[in-house]
Amino acid sequence: MYAGAVAVPLIVGGALGYSSADIAFLISADLFVAGVATLVQSIGFWRFGVRLPLMQGVTFAAVGPMIAIGNQYDITAIFGATIACGLFMIALAPVFSSVLRYFPPLVTGTVIMIIGLSLMGVAAGWITNNEESAQPRDLAFAAATLIFIIMLEKFAPPALARVSVLLGLVVGTIVAVPFGMVDWSGVSEAGWFAVITPLHFGLPTFPIAAVISMLVVGLVIMTETTGDMLAVGEIVDRPVTKQQLGDGLRADGLSTMLGGFFNTFPYTAFAQNVGLVSLTRVKSRWVTAMSGVILIALGLVPKVAAVVEGVPRAVLGGAGIALFGMVVAAGVRTLVKVHFTNTNILVVAIAVGIALLPTVQPEIYANFPSWFQLIFDSGISAGAIAAILLNLLLNRDQLNDDHVAAAHGARSIPKNLSRPDEVRQAEAARAANRSDGDAADDGADPRR
Repeated sequence: MYAGAVAVPLIVGGALGYSSADIAFLISADLFVAGVATLVQSIGFWRFGVRLPLMQGVTFAAVGPMIAIGNQYDITAIFGATIACGLFMIALAPVFSSVLRYFPPLVTGTVIMIIGLSLMGVAAGWITNNEESAQPRDLAFAAATLIFIIMLEKFAPPALARVSVLLGLVVGTIVAVPFGMVDWSGVSEAGWFAVITPLHFGLPTFPIAAVISMLVVGLVIMTETTGDMLAVGEIVDRPVTKQQLGDGLRADGLSTMLGGFFNTFPYTAFAQNVGLVSLTRVKSRWVTAMSGVILIALGLVPKVAAVVEGVPRAVLGGAGIALFGMVVAAGVRTLVKVHFTNTNILVVAIAVGIALLPTVQPEIYANFPSWFQLIFDSGISAGAIAAILLNLLLNRDQLNDDHVAAAHGARSIPKNLSRPDEVRQAEAARAANRSDGDAADDGADPRR
């Protein structure tokens, strides 16, 4: 999760051309607010926090829109849009469960996959140093880092395999030192302790197009966090209630708003934590709360951020392929839950196609108004809008999704079986199991 958390400030700061010192500050601010956000979500206060073992971090969903906003305006517009996004999430939290049906796995899986695909351009930019072609040495280090990560996943003990990306960054950086590829000149200048000052880069600004672009990201964040909260609740045997869901989303909004004030970006529950809780069976929210304290401590030590900023870009590129590829795979895993009709295939195909247009041809919208470019130059926001609208247009029956789910649940029929012939077949199979005296007569529902 640490590798994922520090990747976003590295990407955004590098894309906007900020100095090493400024990028190090963004990393420190990110770690500090991630720690605060984790404490709010895990421990909670009043109506903020789901009170489950959840770790918080900056979302990759905001990377594309933030880079577009920063290039069009400046970083203060990113922070302003982030604050507006946080307020929007807090306001929507009590009623989001009512609109959740507009974000089925078809939409969320497509959007998550688009996020990973769009970020591959960032990994390529790290390897090429934003030039047209990579130098042989840089490509060799990127490939070696990626191969090392693969070897860890294949042969290392589970405890090491779970931090393969982070270990790949560490080992790749150490090997790069004799080749003169590591610049840690800023480490000696960085202090051992510093306070994260709010509004370090100036007062936030609120361009309308930037705010709208980030509100789309807010919807994606809330959907992502909802899935993570429900999953963790099942793992720790504390199913999330509607009120808890609202409290958790409200905490996300508060963390995102704090992020805008403290020079960082939108926050969400990290999906990696779901797998970690499942693997380790450590279900205590106080463990994640302590992890939040550690993140705060790391954020208050500028030398840590300076060390991270000095990681060679080629090494980052190799790790980035694995990291962003995992995001794509997470989207595919969500899409596995979808019953793929021709209509659903069309939704995914068109949304992904629209999202990749500005990636494969960056100047495609150069002649359009600035507000249009700001929203659609980011494949992530363009793809998310396309997926949502296409699903509403082509799958009108999803408006009755809650009623279908309730009826299916009462009859032990999988929710994804919506065609009458499928439903009849499922009921017939269940009746046959009963007549045969099968002790596992509820087995027709794969969710059990």
